[in-house]
Amino acid sequence: MNKKMFFIALLSIIIGIWMYQLFHNRIPYIDKWTRGPVEQLEDTMVYTIFRWITELGSSTFTTPFVIMMSFVIWWLYRNILPALVISFGTLFTHYFNVAIKQLVERERPSILAAANAEGHSFPSGHAMISIVCYGLTAYFLSKKVNTIKKKRWIVTFFSFLIILIGMSRYIINVHYLTDVIAGFFIGFLCLNGLIYLYKQLRKKQLFQSRG
Repeated sequence: MNKKMFFIALLSIIIGIWMYQLFHNRIPYIDKWTRGPVEQLEDTMVYTIFRWITELGSSTFTTPFVIMMSFVIWWLYRNILPALVISFGTLFTHYFNVAIKQLVERERPSILAAANAEGHSFPSGHAMISIVCYGLTAYFLSKKVNTIKKKRWIVTFFSFLIILIGMSRYIINVHYLTDVIAGFFIGFLCLNGLIYLYKQLRKKQLFQSRG
């Protein structure tokens, strides 16, 4: 087993334990240990900054962003397939997130309607959807630049953005830390699954065009 598969297996077990605890109305220890610091951030400059950052993962921003990027990527690739992957992949992730939340039914640490923080808490939709939305954007854009340096800038920028959006949900106290970690992990699996699906469909598309 390589390091990547070991890491995935380990996180799967940890998140499985968290879900088991939540099903039995028990709070994971990591959430007990991390509640204090975040509860002291309200009405601070840090809270205000991350309150703005969290909007970059809200549907009011991601929906027009995905629509715009779908057209941009369609134009760059001269192919509708990558545009469909990023648009329907993000939409699928949203509904997948809703399904898991309805299954787990965890209450949020606090409700904030203005920040799209209503309903159930586990896993974080902002973390899960952002890693797919911005991850696919980084993947497709990086394939169209011609230098390693530019590729790294694109990947680094969107990776940093994804982390900030996910952590913003914890910092503004609308998610527990385990919600965010689980959202990142499940979103990562969705992202890799969608990239794999794209590659397979692309191969089939190329084969059919040659035929």
